[in-house]
Amino acid sequence: MVATSQQLAAGAGLAALRRGGNAVDAAIAAAVALTVVQPGSNDIGGDLFALVWDGERLHGLNASGRSPRLLTRELVLERSPGAMPDRGWLCVTVPGAPRGWRDLHARFGSLPFAELFADAIVYAERGYPVSPRTAAGWRVAAEQVYPGLAGAEFAEWERVFTFGGRAPRAGERWANPGAARTLRRIAGTDSDDMYSGETAAAIVAHAERTGGLLRADDLAGHASEWVEPISVRYRGHEVWELPPNGQGIAALIALGVLDGYEMSSLHQQIEAMKLGFADAHAFVADPEVGGPVRELLEPGYLRQRRALIGERAGRYGAGEPQRGGTVYLCTADAAGRMVSLIQSNYMGFGSFVVPPGTGLGLQDRGAGFVLAEDHPNVVGPGKRPFHTIIPAFLTRGGEPVGPFGVMGGHMQPQGHVQVVLSTVDARLDPQAALDRPRWYWGRGLEVQVEPGLAGSVDELRRRGHAVSVAASPEVFGMGQAIWRTTHGYVAGSEPRADGYAAGY
Repeated sequence: MVATSQQLAAGAGLAALRRGGNAVDAAIAAAVALTVVQPGSNDIGGDLFALVWDGERLHGLNASGRSPRLLTRELVLERSPGAMPDRGWLCVTVPGAPRGWRDLHARFGSLPFAELFADAIVYAERGYPVSPRTAAGWRVAAEQVYPGLAGAEFAEWERVFTFGGRAPRAGERWANPGAARTLRRIAGTDSDDMYSGETAAAIVAHAERTGGLLRADDLAGHASEWVEPISVRYRGHEVWELPPNGQGIAALIALGVLDGYEMSSLHQQIEAMKLGFADAHAFVADPEVGGPVRELLEPGYLRQRRALIGERAGRYGAGEPQRGGTVYLCTADAAGRMVSLIQSNYMGFGSFVVPPGTGLGLQDRGAGFVLAEDHPNVVGPGKRPFHTIIPAFLTRGGEPVGPFGVMGGHMQPQGHVQVVLSTVDARLDPQAALDRPRWYWGRGLEVQVEPGLAGSVDELRRRGHAVSVAASPEVFGMGQAIWRTTHGYVAGSEPRADGYAAGY
């Protein structure tokens, strides 16, 4: 089974399974394809996180990159007083996705690594019809974001990613020959080309010409990290996330708080989510310098946090919400292996920095740093920033239920909480759980709901929430899920995206 946010990527993963590959092979093939067929949301120059159930236990991979060694807080304050920039070289971090593909394959893959790039290379070289949701985001980037950027560092983006300044429309054929060449080199070198080969040299040369900070030693020194997943119990289930530098702990805190209620109300769910974000924004950073993690999931601490929830909407001091553009996918195979994988270049089209000849856009993950000197996530050299992207996994009594995830920046932990509630409390299948109307907490007392929850608006307002019914589904994220059954698997793919779930 393969479930992704874009049909062609799902096809690439399914093709890997049909050729005898396993769930990890399928996940890599789909992930590589997504960099081509959904470029505003992820890219070769982005990061990756994954959870892998190997048939017996869960493994976690943090394939996020670090900031350049030349990046300092003082330099950011000099060039961008008052805030971390979200476009351009100052927010570029080392791309981790290609090395993540290699590391997943080295540990669990079965097909030849280069074979997993075949579909992506064909789509990049020959073109493919752009899907509707992807086209909509592309148009926003071309019409609203890019026109405000100037300078040599951005000049290549328009040439590679537009038709003379215009974004491709839904159904139009778009190709990226530069990305095809880059993917061939990455495939043929077990990803080394990205970090010490021709692609690395092109990135560094562009940085040196246009004021960027990435250097050869930043790329050559990059490595992924295998990590132990973290979890919290919710009504006889275990919900798993990766530890920081991702925000998955926000979802776990919220679910740990909600587990103390016999049946939680919409008001309590929103308040629990606020508490999760308050702690995440205070403590999540590069794990080498971050604050407490497992202590935040202790039952005693969760009881204390639950006691803060009253009858009225509260303010718990959460930081500014993070925005983002991301892709999530999950896969499963006949041997019981399952993968939950997410990758992103952060905000739509990332930094908008495209090294000439590479066809790839570099991520703007450095925008996740803060400037507060006493915060563990303060910007600095060689650090991994706060990350929004989080894959998730559900077990029951230690036995796998399956992988799931919801992409969309600040929405991601909120989406995870709501999918778990729909699955465990409402006992819905994956598609029904993803179809269910959602709520979104933005900041302060602001809450948006989809039209399907309009009947709850008056009650939430009586409790002090500033509620609005959203006209667009974009803010509510996009997800996929696969649950194991006694007969095989059942999957769902997000109705708010161009997603597709397929199996055989």
